[in-house]
Order: sequence, then C-alpha cells, then structure tokens
Amino acid sequence: MSKILIIEDDTFLRELMKRKTQEAGFEVIESVDGESGVKAAKEQKPDLVLLDLILPGVNGFEVLAALKEDVATSDIPVLILSNLGQQEDIDKAMRLGAADFMIKAHFTPNEIVEKAKQILK
Repeated sequence: MSKILIIEDDTFLRELMKRKTQEAGFEVIESVDGESGVKAAKEQKPDLVLLDLILPGVNGFEVLAALKEDVATSDIPVLILSNLGQQEDIDKAMRLGAADFMIKAHFTPNEIVEKAKQILK
C-alpha cells in the first residue's frame, strides 16, 4: 500500500483529500503546516507528498526545497495542490523539483487521486 503525506492547512480540504485517497487504497499521513510536514516526510518516508503552497509559517515552496535538498527525502515525488495558479508559481515549483502542479479550483478530488496514481506508477 502506498503512503501519501497531505500537507494542507485547510481542514475541509485536508479531510476531503484524506477521505478520497483512503478510498483509493492509500495510507494517509496528515500535516497542517510546512514545518510538521517536512518532519513527517523525514520520519514516515511517504511514497508521495500532496503539498499546498500557502501554509502557516514555512510555506510550500520552502517545504519543497527542504524535501528536495535532503538526501533522505529527495526522491519522494511532490504533487503541488494550490490555488496559486500563476505561471511564475508553477515554474518555480517545477524548478524546485515538483512532480506536477494542480490548481485546486480546476480539478476534482477524484482527478487529483488519479494524478497521484499516475505519479506513483
């Protein structure tokens, strides 16, 4: 069973993504901010990280950079889920090593789960 770490500060969205990914057969770890998200990634070694960019404290770009710079977590694919949809944000995330970038408003939770499955193949 693949393990997914969801780093999302919005309770409703986090619970929704947790439910959808669990229904798809994933084990889910949750984190509500960037700092605990990086810690969880290092301790739990998820197969995939679903990462919001706008987080309290350490933001998503900083989380992504921290994960990619650490040899222990650098090979974990990170799927960005954000409402920041400007090209510069997408480019920055991809430069930092994101596997893909999905704008929350443009995709259903089921489509996000499908993208997660594709990345993990």
